[in-house]
Amino acid sequence: MRSFPTVLSRRAALGLGAAAGAMTALPALAAPSPSLASLARDKGLIFGSAVGAGPVGSLTGSFEDARLRQILKDECGVLVPENELKWYVIRAAGPQAFDFSRADRIADFAKANGQALRGHTLLWHHPQWFPAWIKTHDFGPQPKVAAEAMLTEHIQKLCQHYPQMISWDVVNETVDPADGSVRNTVFSDILGREQTLDLAFHTARAAAPKARLVYNDYMSWEVGNEKHRYGVLKLLEGFRKRGTPIDALGVQAHIGAENADSFTGFGKPQEQEWRAFLDEATGMGYDLLITEFDVHDKGLILDFGPRDAAVAAYAKGYLDLMLSYRQAKEVLAWGMVDKYSWLQNQWLREDKKPKRPTLYDDNYQAKPLREAVAAALKAAPVR
Repeated sequence: MRSFPTVLSRRAALGLGAAAGAMTALPALAAPSPSLASLARDKGLIFGSAVGAGPVGSLTGSFEDARLRQILKDECGVLVPENELKWYVIRAAGPQAFDFSRADRIADFAKANGQALRGHTLLWHHPQWFPAWIKTHDFGPQPKVAAEAMLTEHIQKLCQHYPQMISWDVVNETVDPADGSVRNTVFSDILGREQTLDLAFHTARAAAPKARLVYNDYMSWEVGNEKHRYGVLKLLEGFRKRGTPIDALGVQAHIGAENADSFTGFGKPQEQEWRAFLDEATGMGYDLLITEFDVHDKGLILDFGPRDAAVAAYAKGYLDLMLSYRQAKEVLAWGMVDKYSWLQNQWLREDKKPKRPTLYDDNYQAKPLREAVAAALKAAPVR
């Protein structure tokens, strides 16, 4: 997922105990019934959301927001740490340091509320999203041995620390959408691209044998994603030929407006081409996960009524198509409340007004998008 470090700074949190105390001081909001988690469960699916814990000890951010936590409790069967397991967070202090404290707070919350936990991500294979120290790290006289050891240790430690993970995004966004090629990183420069990716999956399978292992990427159904989709299919085909242990394709589902400063309105869906893409992926034996669902409403009319209606209709068409595949196993929102969405800080609207990309508005009220998700779950075939 293309979350940015600036998002983390505004998604800070207090300890769970203090936050739970704050919750009692706020009036309860009536949650829609039935919950999205229960609607998904009825169809053999699981519904959940990403959430950011933010820096420990900070007094601002989303996770200490009692009303957000109540929505997460009411609606979600699984939670996903948004940024807290990424290299630039968990390994920020250097090659010997692992900081699990932020992700632990989400894990503790999920456990306390009977929710599953999902891991994102073991290897964001993109040079932009590693901690700064790794760019100049000395891998010594045997760099292949050292690089393999570092990557292996990282994956093993995360999987061992969170054995409850139901699925892991093992590799994230390694396909360059510009030409469909596999990106290079410090690891692939030393080990080779195929060798790096295969190592990640084989290590994850050994360390987390019960978890669903996922390749996760943001190719979409709109025009302009053709090369990206082709590159992902080529990657998946290579994994199968080499016997790489992957269970599912994670489809991020950041749908709607293109992520560009100049773009307005929605993109143009290519339903036929998108179905062909999904058919090829599932035909190789991969399950599907909707991993990071939101609807980018950049450029849509400011008025909430028609904007929310357009977002909901667009989302319903997409979800109906995705959930028609019985190989789809999970539906995961990338945030539940508008003001905490990663999209608020990226690709701003021309009027500089806030976006409305998630299921709940800034007043913690369910929006038409929430009802579109509910309707799509109700209409989905049982799997």
